[in-house]
Amino acid sequence: MVYLSVFLEFCHKDFGKRNKIVTLLILNIEHKNSDEWTRHSSVHYISLSKSLIQTFNKENQNNDNRYECPNFAAQTNMIDMNSFCKLASVFLCCTLPCSCDLIDYHPYDVRIDGETGINEKNIALIESQCQGKDTLRFAFMSDSQRWYDETQDFVNDVNRRDDIDFVIHGGDLSDFGVTDEFLWQRNILNGLKMPYVVLIGNHDCLGTGEETFRTVFGDPNFAFIAGGVKFVCLNTNAIEYDYSRPIPDFNFIEDEMNTRTDEFDRTVVAMHIRPYCGEFNNNVARVFQRYINLYPSLQFCLAAHEHRLAEMDLFEDGVMYYLSDCMKHRNYYIFTLTPDGYEREVVYF
Repeated sequence: MVYLSVFLEFCHKDFGKRNKIVTLLILNIEHKNSDEWTRHSSVHYISLSKSLIQTFNKENQNNDNRYECPNFAAQTNMIDMNSFCKLASVFLCCTLPCSCDLIDYHPYDVRIDGETGINEKNIALIESQCQGKDTLRFAFMSDSQRWYDETQDFVNDVNRRDDIDFVIHGGDLSDFGVTDEFLWQRNILNGLKMPYVVLIGNHDCLGTGEETFRTVFGDPNFAFIAGGVKFVCLNTNAIEYDYSRPIPDFNFIEDEMNTRTDEFDRTVVAMHIRPYCGEFNNNVARVFQRYINLYPSLQFCLAAHEHRLAEMDLFEDGVMYYLSDCMKHRNYYIFTLTPDGYEREVVYF
């Protein structure tokens, strides 16, 4: 079997506005017969190639990046793999001079450019900056997938304030687990004036998404302590693993319960998918709630995923679950923890 994958990315930027026009062409050719292709497949992919060239020329009609369409022969007979590879080579040779950023090897290529290990570095900043504080204030947002302009506006809005200690992103930076999606979101969030951490969402687990997440941000389960409050951040995306792995990870939950116990007396638990949502492992929903209630003074839980604001006492035990909306709807939570309890507000931007 011969597998050929060509991933072409055409980006158009208009006066600095982050408005990407992205055209993706993925040619996945499973060649089970070493001699020939079907007439339908050959015509289909040649047509796609010509369409891409025409689209690119239209976007660049006023500059020097335009190029001529290869003169694809109007052959509709069977063509063999060697013939197609020659056509593909001609097409790639035409596109390569246009931009050094034009071609990715594959949308799920996990070779990462730029900053990595972000959560660990930002956790160190959060813990250092919040040490000894008796009042914390943090922003909670999530589900920024495909809403890049709105996410940039969120960053701008939070940066106008001088009272936010850190930001928690509740997961789903990506839509399809494509590597570039994580990098685009990372680059936007790196514009925050305060440190931030990111949870893994169910869309972030698609394809090679978890591998990319681990490289760019860190472990899907992590915890940190800010001002005497332990934040336990969990991967709860059970459905994306076909229930083949222990998600949520009760060993991690128990280990964190017994780690650095002299440094915290209150707890906040954050996750992407809440219990009783269809993608949670609801066979263990009540066990999960019983476990997290063993933490010292559980204040509340944070969740995302559902693209709506919601506040609910899921287990009728007094522990509130606060669901963050998606960036499309242009809002986020701000939580303030004091020695007497906590307050929350929803900010629209």
